[in-house]
Amino acid sequence: MPKTALIIVDPQKDFCPGGALPVAGGDAVMGPLNAMQDLAERKGWLVLISRDWHPRRTTHFAEFGGPWPVHCVQGTRGAEFHDDLRVSRNAVIVSKAMRDDEDGYSPLCANAYVPDGRTSVQFLEDAGVDDVLLGGLATDYCDKDGVLDACRLPFIRRVRVLTDAVAAVDVNPGDGDRALEEMRAAGAILTTTAQVIAEEEA
Repeated sequence: MPKTALIIVDPQKDFCPGGALPVAGGDAVMGPLNAMQDLAERKGWLVLISRDWHPRRTTHFAEFGGPWPVHCVQGTRGAEFHDDLRVSRNAVIVSKAMRDDEDGYSPLCANAYVPDGRTSVQFLEDAGVDDVLLGGLATDYCDKDGVLDACRLPFIRRVRVLTDAVAAVDVNPGDGDRALEEMRAAGAILTTTAQVIAEEEA
């Protein structure tokens, strides 16, 4: 039987105010994400929570030629999930960006793994998932890449983006809005947690 999966992208301390790479309003997405996890539990959906799990030395970081400050290094406080996020008891953790030569933005990239060693994509396919909801951080990088990857998967029929549960880096003003439009153009549906809850529990 086809299933729905809620994918929560990188709700980590380093991406929230006070972290090493803070997203403005990053902590504000935790409430909507908690509400979606509550819905997922009621509906029997899968919940996947991704995390950047960088090695200390990686070409992703500026000191080694990349674009970003050091963040979300494996085992550090900044790599922990935000304190306001309630991690669903059945949530599956997806670890990504673990190599020293990759950015690993997408929670569905080739090197994103669940604990049993399968890729996140293989996990979703094996579970019979055909419907994906996505929220988390950040709109213009990991969220966008994850949504675009989901839209390309042949076994996924619907991808919904929770616009009140995402926040953008906005390195260039408007990057977040442009990312949402790119997701929409790829076939994703832009919605909100309130809309999804109302539709699912009508």
